[in-house]
Amino acid sequence: MVDRLDGALAETSWDLYYDTFKDVNALAVQRHLMYRSEFDEVIADERIEKYLCYSDAGELCGFSTYTNQLESMPLIAPEYFARRWPDHYREHRIWYCGFVAVTANGRANHSFQELVEAMYLRAATQNGIISLDFCTFNDKKRHMSRVIQLMLHRLSGDVKAELMDQQSFWMYQFPSAA
Repeated sequence: MVDRLDGALAETSWDLYYDTFKDVNALAVQRHLMYRSEFDEVIADERIEKYLCYSDAGELCGFSTYTNQLESMPLIAPEYFARRWPDHYREHRIWYCGFVAVTANGRANHSFQELVEAMYLRAATQNGIISLDFCTFNDKKRHMSRVIQLMLHRLSGDVKAELMDQQSFWMYQFPSAA
């Protein structure tokens, strides 16, 4: 875990992040790939922890972001968490996972599992809450909320999952007007 990425590691982590999320933008209404400038801000923000996973050959094969400083994360509302869990929020015991990116080789060598476990241990030692989001594609097709719940159950022996919020995107068209 590191607080900041720069130099060659920033480039390598961008490549990994970009390769992991570039295709999701065509599958979800809300953008799931940060612009490079946004990415650079996140990896430079020391309030956001960066978890790195390396292969046996020393190559970066997994990367995730995690913070209990919710105001550092773009596109989430810290006020929501403060209202729902005031004690946890005040004590910085609510953790938000911005993303988990792994290479195809990383999936094969359990990088995803190792990153999830490291973040779980960080929150669990504080009796914390972990929050994250999935687009419909990743949840319906890849069953990510269930996968994470099963992983956390294996780690903790007991986990309660709750859908915090859901956003719908609607489209209205006028075929007879054309």
